[in-house]
Amino acid sequence: MVTLIRKATKTDMARVLELITELAVFEREPEAVEITVETLIKNGFEDPKQFVCFVAEIDGVVEGIALVYNRFSTWKGPIIHLEDLVVSQNKRGTGLGTALLDEVVKYGYSLGVKRISWEVLDWNEPAISFYEKKGADVKRDWDVVHLNEEGIKNYIAHI
Repeated sequence: MVTLIRKATKTDMARVLELITELAVFEREPEAVEITVETLIKNGFEDPKQFVCFVAEIDGVVEGIALVYNRFSTWKGPIIHLEDLVVSQNKRGTGLGTALLDEVVKYGYSLGVKRISWEVLDWNEPAISFYEKKGADVKRDWDVVHLNEEGIKNYIAHI
């Protein structure tokens, strides 16, 4: 088994979308994925680039992804956000998740960020355990807040 961790290319985006969809199914929200391959290509490879994606490849097949983007903390300064770290279900436990997280941490370090942040579902105990073993601090006293597209439109309508 030959494993390669590298930055994604435009031609990887169809497989990246498949893995995003696999994650949505795992997270019990398969209908929530609205993004397209074209949107991934536009936002990941045209200026201004909105994200960086790393892929884990085994014998030439992409079996995992880690997608990150820049953020700014008013307390710390530059940070990156790990939007998704996904490993194909049939490749979990093979070290791909660790290899991808290693790449994200190296990337963040190279940028000089003060923090790398991400969310994990409170019922995803295997992921929580994985992140804690890596030294991550899982903040159980914070709630994630989203204002979705419909919420944004409603908000604007009432300003």
